[in-house]
Amino acid sequence: MRFRFGIQASKSTTNGIQWSEMARRAESLGYSSLLVPDHLDDGQLSPLVAMTAAAMATTELRVGSLVFDNDYRHPVVLAREMATLDLISGGRLEVGMGAGWRRSDYEQSGISYDQPGIRIDRLAEALEIITSMWRHGTSTLNGKHYTVEGATGLPRPASPDGPALTIGGGGRKILELASRYADVVGINPSLGGGSVGSEVVASVSPERFHERIKWVKDAAGERFKEIELQCLTFVAQVVENGKSWLGEVAPAFGATVEQATETPVVLAGSVGEIIETLQLRRERYGFSYWVIHQDEMEPFAPVVAVLNGK
Repeated sequence: MRFRFGIQASKSTTNGIQWSEMARRAESLGYSSLLVPDHLDDGQLSPLVAMTAAAMATTELRVGSLVFDNDYRHPVVLAREMATLDLISGGRLEVGMGAGWRRSDYEQSGISYDQPGIRIDRLAEALEIITSMWRHGTSTLNGKHYTVEGATGLPRPASPDGPALTIGGGGRKILELASRYADVVGINPSLGGGSVGSEVVASVSPERFHERIKWVKDAAGERFKEIELQCLTFVAQVVENGKSWLGEVAPAFGATVEQATETPVVLAGSVGEIIETLQLRRERYGFSYWVIHQDEMEPFAPVVAVLNGK
């Protein structure tokens, strides 16, 4: 797969003009996508509106969610909203779907924080409904979590099979589900604890990433060659001396410099060093779709200029 790069925009802007300008700047720098997370307590823009505004401000930039929490929205409603946005954006939509993981989101909203297996089963039914509406124009499902009878899939999306689907995770069950449905599979740390803690740091070793990729390969079979592997970084820092910088920040996360250097979710070094690292990690893991954070967009742009599309 060719390299492409996305930005996860998790910080709010003060007005629509700033948001539109940021989207146009991302497009001009060669980024492939602008992606919005779906948490309730980060002060971020609401993804549906933000994605639409970014699509209207640009002509080539892809917009998407990273990722929608399935438990917030009924799949029939979300399928219609996303088909509409895919249509008016000219097929520039990437729909990221997840089973939900952050406990605080559920506590604030009063939504039941079910066991991960239940949330994943509910997501599986939602995906069946959504993809059927996109591809066939209707959906009927008598499931454990949803009962849908002849749901109408209108408007039809611009893309014949519907927008590109992104599903990511750090556990076997969610990654096997992703292998069946997703165009883009995000290989993530383990977030089963409901918050970012020491167990997350322990789950970002190269060995754990290789294990997760094997789960995807085994579940996808022949389809694996069509799947784009995505890595959402913890940090992408362009600095002259990456090891020195990591030496200052790694201990705060309970990691050594060596561990921070080897994990796929950390990029630190000069432009040339990061380019070399990304090429190596594509060979080693298969990652071609890299997502960095909003504040890193400008410093990371020289890397994008060299590698984008190669």
